[in-house]
Amino acid sequence: QVQLVQSGGGLVQAGGSLRLSCAASGTIFSINSMGWYRQDPGKQRELVATIASSGTTIYSDSVKGRFTISRDSAKNTVYLQMNSLKPEDTGVYYCKVAAKAEFTWRTLDYWGQGTQVTVSS
Repeated sequence: QVQLVQSGGGLVQAGGSLRLSCAASGTIFSINSMGWYRQDPGKQRELVATIASSGTTIYSDSVKGRFTISRDSAKNTVYLQMNSLKPEDTGVYYCKVAAKAEFTWRTLDYWGQGTQVTVSS
């Protein structure tokens, strides 16, 4: 299987920055995409940013120009650099990796444990 371990997050003041990391490990054959999702209390989990194996990125409109998703393919790690943070960025951020594990033929979604990001005003 594939395991995801997230790091980063915390409490910052509005206008500050945070960098989230998510490292995938296990019997990985290939990774189709890696991304970040945010879930606010009482709301559905929503896409923040994704990066495909091709390098193509997608951002939610609310974070365009402020957040940058990147990856280190050699380390199977995805990052989310969050700049100019706003209180509305607050939430639990989850890493998701769409990957094919060794000895399987299906691409499945794997989720990290989530990390709290709180932006104060």
